[in-house]
Amino acid sequence: MATLEELTAVATQEIEEAKPMYKQVNNERLEFTDADYDQAITDLANSKYNDQQFGYIQARSEAYGSVQDQLDMQYWDSVNGTTLWADHIAQVKADNPKPE
Repeated sequence: MATLEELTAVATQEIEEAKPMYKQVNNERLEFTDADYDQAITDLANSKYNDQQFGYIQARSEAYGSVQDQLDMQYWDSVNGTTLWADHIAQVKADNPKPE
C-alpha cells in the first residue's frame, strides 16, 4: 500500500501532466494559480488515499448482491445442505481484501 506521501507524488505528476488547468470565475476562464494547483494536488492525493483505504467497502457492497438474493441463498443452503452463501461471502472478501 502506498503512503500519502507516495500518492502525493503520483498526484503531483498527474497534475503536472494536465497543465494548464482552468477554472471559471464570474463567467471568466482563468488558469489555475499556484495555490489552485497545490490544492488540486492535495485533493487528488487525498482522494487516491481514501480510495486505497476504503474502496474495498464499496466494491464489497456491490459484489455481495442484494439482501433478498443473500436470504434466498441462505434458504436454499438450508434446504439443500449446501454452503453457497458462505462460499459467496468468502469469495467477495477474498476478491476485495481489507487493507492492512
